[in-house]
Amino acid sequence: MQASVHEAKTNLSKLLEAVERGERVVITKYGKPAAELIPARKKTVRFGILKDKIGEIPDSFFEQMSEEELRLWEGG
Repeated sequence: MQASVHEAKTNLSKLLEAVERGERVVITKYGKPAAELIPARKKTVRFGILKDKIGEIPDSFFEQMSEEELRLWEGG
């Protein structure tokens, strides 16, 4: 399916529906192909990806830093 820039602006929702149905939509400018609408890639979110890669966090991790540790942390 082809659509001019003007047609694409006017009928964008319909063109997106066509893309979702698997149709190829080419937008033309002055009769020449300028762009193609393609489906967006679906992102997959994976939780716990590091679950088996890191060990347990020790309780000391959550303790308040000493003045010396804080100074070193801040680059002093």
